[in-house]
Amino acid sequence: MGRWLESASREVTDWSGSSWAFGLAALVILVWLVTGPIFGFSDTWQLVINTGTTIVTFLMVFLIQRSQNKDSLAIQLKLNELVAAMKGASNRLIDVESLSEEELRLLHRHYAKLVAMAKKDADVGESHSIEEAEARHVRKRRSRAEGQGAPAQG
Repeated sequence: MGRWLESASREVTDWSGSSWAFGLAALVILVWLVTGPIFGFSDTWQLVINTGTTIVTFLMVFLIQRSQNKDSLAIQLKLNELVAAMKGASNRLIDVESLSEEELRLLHRHYAKLVAMAKKDADVGESHSIEEAEARHVRKRRSRAEGQGAPAQG
């Protein structure tokens, strides 16, 4: 049953995003408008379009959510593969989507700090952790200070 539902929802999702689906929806609205005078713009005439659009909208919400969930998972897997394959990339980012909002904010602050530090460097790709970047900055400051004869600040 699960495979059939998945297959059916995939087919409907693909079809509903097509030009044919848009054309059919426009045709239904046109027929409804043309039949308005025939039915005297009655409450029943209005109820038909209201009920139909409500049902279609209700079902489409679930199809759209299913499609977004699948696309999001596929994108996350592709990004995880890229992170895992890149030399120097932090593997802490693999499966980052499963972190809590607070953990994501903490990670965002981590990378914001790295960006600020990298702007001071000529080679922005040299480090991948705050600890390494801070240690490198301390070494650079000491080396510059020693070269100028001033005490190092660190």
